[in-house]
Amino acid sequence: MGLSRLAALHGVATSYSPSPDVTVSVPDDTVIAVLAALGVDAGTPADVRKCLAAAESRSRLLPPTVVVWAGEPLPPALAGLPPGSTVTVEPEPSDLPGHPAGRPPAPLSMRSRAAAPAEPVAPGEPAPEAVPAPEAPPAPGAAPAWWIPPPHGVHRIHVRTPDNRRATATLVAAPPRLPQPPEGTHGFLVQLYSLLSARSWGMGDLGDLADLAAWAGRSVGSGFVQVNPLHAAVPGKPTDPSPYRPSSRRFPDPVHLHVESIPEYGHVRDRAALDDLRQDAAALSEAVLNKGALIDRDAVWELKRQALELVAQVPLTPGRRADYCDFLAEQGQALEDHALWCALAEVHGPDWHTWPEALRAPRSPGTARARSELLDRVDFHCRLAWLTAGQLAAAQRAAEDAGMGVGIVHDLAVGVHPAGADTWSQQEAFAHGMSVGAPPDAFNARGQDWGLPPWRPDVLAATGYAAYRGLLRGLLAHAGALRIDHVMGLFRLWWVPEGRPPTDGTYVAYDAEAMLAVLVLEAHRAGTSVVGEDLGTVAPGVREALARRGVLGTSVLWFERDWEGDGRPLAPEEWRRDCLATATTHDLPSTAARLTGDHVTLRHRLGLLTRSLEEELTADLTDTAEWLALLARLRMLPEGDGDEEAAVRAVHRFLRRTPARMTGVWLPDTVGDRRPQNLPGTWDQYPNWRLPIADPEGHPVTLEEITASPRLHGLMEVLRPRKPHTAPPGERRP
Repeated sequence: MGLSRLAALHGVATSYSPSPDVTVSVPDDTVIAVLAALGVDAGTPADVRKCLAAAESRSRLLPPTVVVWAGEPLPPALAGLPPGSTVTVEPEPSDLPGHPAGRPPAPLSMRSRAAAPAEPVAPGEPAPEAVPAPEAPPAPGAAPAWWIPPPHGVHRIHVRTPDNRRATATLVAAPPRLPQPPEGTHGFLVQLYSLLSARSWGMGDLGDLADLAAWAGRSVGSGFVQVNPLHAAVPGKPTDPSPYRPSSRRFPDPVHLHVESIPEYGHVRDRAALDDLRQDAAALSEAVLNKGALIDRDAVWELKRQALELVAQVPLTPGRRADYCDFLAEQGQALEDHALWCALAEVHGPDWHTWPEALRAPRSPGTARARSELLDRVDFHCRLAWLTAGQLAAAQRAAEDAGMGVGIVHDLAVGVHPAGADTWSQQEAFAHGMSVGAPPDAFNARGQDWGLPPWRPDVLAATGYAAYRGLLRGLLAHAGALRIDHVMGLFRLWWVPEGRPPTDGTYVAYDAEAMLAVLVLEAHRAGTSVVGEDLGTVAPGVREALARRGVLGTSVLWFERDWEGDGRPLAPEEWRRDCLATATTHDLPSTAARLTGDHVTLRHRLGLLTRSLEEELTADLTDTAEWLALLARLRMLPEGDGDEEAAVRAVHRFLRRTPARMTGVWLPDTVGDRRPQNLPGTWDQYPNWRLPIADPEGHPVTLEEITASPRLHGLMEVLRPRKPHTAPPGERRP
């Protein structure tokens, strides 16, 4: 009983429900291990009693982080302050977004009271300052009269009670909802590495992304292009190709650079060396496009690294130098740490746990000496981050210039590699010895372990969510919208202790109110929308909480059934409005593979089926037939059965009929690609994250060939908004 109470105080679940009628108890050993990762010793009953007594005896006047939403009631932590308490809000520095430059914001001082009249501020205390009103008038009774709403931002709040108790906390003042994308917009979903153009260096790059966005906005009326995470990868041979297990989520990977677009490229003196590198890059692309080779990220980076080192020898012009210096100042310590990790990894290998002990902490004297000794390489990696940020900005500008209402939708992975730059530079923020995953469910009886160390919720709260804020600010700087992988992680994550199977994990809760407030605040400042990937097991109330704050969900056609009723496919008008509607994702079969059953035979060849091939094919055919019958009843399949391209068009006709705010088209679907980009449950059995987009026969196609494809243009006609009929002169409208 004591262990359960202690666990509850720290947000650690002692049981969970994989389905409404089933409750599973978490092993005590798991609970003890998770508490230990949170700095709580529960190894013996005596330890439990001691920690429980200490936790229950602590009486906090304020939690470490307090959230207020504009125009909404104050949280209990503030509304319940003793009458007569003095509350002072110290606004964040004026050099951050949302504050006018020139003078520091004045503190806001106020006094809580139980009822009118207002008590005067004590002598010597600053008088209340006028602050901007919230965007919308608060509802009646939304906040007590003594409360002066602070501007949107992350502030410090100081409280002193009449009996002289004091507390200081972070105050997140957020707008009530996120910006929303235009109604009925459509766009493409693509894994950028898979999109090779004729000029690529063996994999798709940011130049290709800008080109795709410019073409899609102008030629087919698309409003966005969604890409995979472009986070920095852990270097190595081979590099982990998954974009969802990066070294750092804070900074992008320079492997995505289009080298020739860098202004200094044209001034490299050693043209012969550059020409040799370009020839080698052309050979890489030729092998991928015409010789059946897989995308080789390591080989691409080796060529680009050499080219970028030549480019870095070219002096920057005064204007470029000033821009670079501004970037360094803006990114600050976070960039310096990231660049230092990259430099140290070149010398000591990519796993910082194996480095000399003096280098395993970012603030150690040994690390400080290494920072000085590796100054040139640190500057090189800082410059790569600057160049990559510039091309990310250029891609978003290309999208906006092409008329896209959203632009580039970036992707935030759920975690980072345990040996990467983020876990080195922010060691105190991660729960070491733990891994994020998923509990057993109907699709995977063994559960999942993703090999990603989770953030500690207690450290996030104590630091005012600084790491999370910096991460979001960096990602949103050049985005039209942000997709959040496994968005349920804002509420809770499944922690698996090292050495244990995923079945022996448990859920750990996060302060969802604070996580959402920071997300809404940063997205509001950037003017961006947010899409949450909310597929799979979702706790009750999560989707409603996300929708209240304007976070769109993700609805995939094959999963949209009346699960609480007869289980049949949902009619288009029954879909939710606030979502991105798609036919598939990077983890699922392409639409052509789904319609033909090719995905079942692929999994059979790899030994991934849990039933016989005949049983799986029968179940799959039944599922597909139900959807095709619905499409036929709705007159969305006039061509009848047996026409694969027509069926793909019908699926997207259906998606367009739903009320979904956004409709996403998997770019490989536009050319009939059969192969999934990632096949969950495989590692070396399948070339995950290394396949170029291909036609139905598996022959790779370039960006130029995709955009000229009659199949693509036939599909996109389905998604074009209908133009209002304009009667010719002399003709009356019916």
